[in-house]
Amino acid sequence: MSSATRPFIRPAEPEDVPALVRLRLANAERHVQLAPDLFRLPDADAVRRHFEVTLPHSLISVAEVAGEVVGMVEVVLLTDPPDHQILVPRRAADVHTVVLDGHRGRGVGAALVAAAERMAVAHGVTIIYANIFATNDDAVAFYSAHGFGPRGILLSKPCG
Repeated sequence: MSSATRPFIRPAEPEDVPALVRLRLANAERHVQLAPDLFRLPDADAVRRHFEVTLPHSLISVAEVAGEVVGMVEVVLLTDPPDHQILVPRRAADVHTVVLDGHRGRGVGAALVAAAERMAVAHGVTIIYANIFATNDDAVAFYSAHGFGPRGILLSKPCG
């Protein structure tokens, strides 16, 4: 991979908000195609406001290729289990990775996940979760290829 096509990973900055919105909406469109009964396309203004408010305290990095933001990764720190629960306390985080369609399969996602792991470790995280609905075979394959594996079973049931 030449240096022109190698992703440059850096912390997201306020000027990246339009690119973050574009990435979030592209990710939503892809998920709506996978499972329209589970996912929706959020309002672009709501997404913009979210990033404007949370970006200063978020663990978000972006991937640039040839000066264009083509991907992002967000590490969401989770709270420790309360003292009354039986789980062994471990600092944990969720990871969310998005890469634009034309840049998948070129090492962008791998670079973003590596950056997420470094961010997580720097914040004392010992386990990262990639929450994926089983219908997203591409995401399961991607995260599996980067060392993620099953951990328990999450069951759900609609109420009402």
